[in-house]
Amino acid sequence: MTTETDEESGHYVSREPFDPRSIEQIAAGQESYFLASRRRLIWWKLKRHRLAVWCGFILLLMYGSVLISEWIAPYYYQTRNSGAIYSPPQRIHLFHQGEFIGPFVYGHDFQLNMENLQREYVPNPDKVEKLRFFCSGDPYRFWNAIPMDFHFICPAEGKTMYLLGTDRLGRDLFSRIVYGARISLLIGLGGIAVSLFLGLLLGGIAGYFGGWADSLIQRMTEIIRSFPELPLWMSLSAILPVTWSPLLVFFGITVILGMLDWTGLARAVRSKLLALREEDYTVAARLMGASSGRIIRRHLLPGFSSHIIASATLSIPGMILGETALSFLGLGLRPPITSWGVLLNEAQNINVVALYPWLILPVVPVIVIILAFNFFGDGLRDAADPYK
Repeated sequence: MTTETDEESGHYVSREPFDPRSIEQIAAGQESYFLASRRRLIWWKLKRHRLAVWCGFILLLMYGSVLISEWIAPYYYQTRNSGAIYSPPQRIHLFHQGEFIGPFVYGHDFQLNMENLQREYVPNPDKVEKLRFFCSGDPYRFWNAIPMDFHFICPAEGKTMYLLGTDRLGRDLFSRIVYGARISLLIGLGGIAVSLFLGLLLGGIAGYFGGWADSLIQRMTEIIRSFPELPLWMSLSAILPVTWSPLLVFFGITVILGMLDWTGLARAVRSKLLALREEDYTVAARLMGASSGRIIRRHLLPGFSSHIIASATLSIPGMILGETALSFLGLGLRPPITSWGVLLNEAQNINVVALYPWLILPVVPVIVIILAFNFFGDGLRDAADPYK
């Protein structure tokens, strides 16, 4: 753009032709911002938080994988291979002796070391075992309902493919981690659903009505929060009958985690309702004859729903860690059901971990999911108030 100085005014004057459409575009952009809904403003602000967006994408992938765990896992999680007990991970290769032949693994030669009675597996470069894709493998029941044998990836016919090694019974650790994700991730969602219900119900009653109801709920909250969290989880989990089926134990652990996590959310809801119940629109709704439940549900809670979602997102990692800790200590989920905590329970013996370090690998997805939830929750919490 070329400019010249106006001698009379002393200002810089552009000699470029005036384009009225540029002004209209700027005005349209400003108008779209001022007329945008709260949800759209939150999305625009969240997109600027790059780390939160990437973590949200990771969470989407991990929760999407639980829908097709059977297809992702190359083996059924209970399939045993007595000839591959404590087999080390097999690396995937693309080139053999400088020639590209596609994804494959080298077969292992097994021998028993008689000096220390330890199983030793040595990769044999002569055993090139090409992997199969979109193939038929171990049979299973999809979501425990539909008989199928489809897998995204399978070992060569009659061969093995243990990407993360095997455990003491010769079961593929990668497949068990994939199956365990379904339990560990869904138990976090189930627990937060219980926590949200109790937190919104009790926090709404305490914040809107006040008086003796507020005092009773606050004293209940203080009593629950005064107990150390992990010992309280352990004591409640220990009372679950050992005769319960794995499904009942799953629901029992979910309810326990949810019933002990609602206190923080209830306090947040209470404080918000105490501030909003005297607003003009609340008084107007009350004078027009709206019931208390309708005022809370339709006028008050939507005003800070984004904050509730952010708080719930930050609470899910605690649920997952709680289940992992209880199962690790033997008080949560138990075999034959599989979760990340159950897998880590099998790695308690430090001598076993020293000899077979791949047994500690189930801790990796736990760390990834906890960090992803925390970073995504932080970004969502910052975006929850788009007007700041």
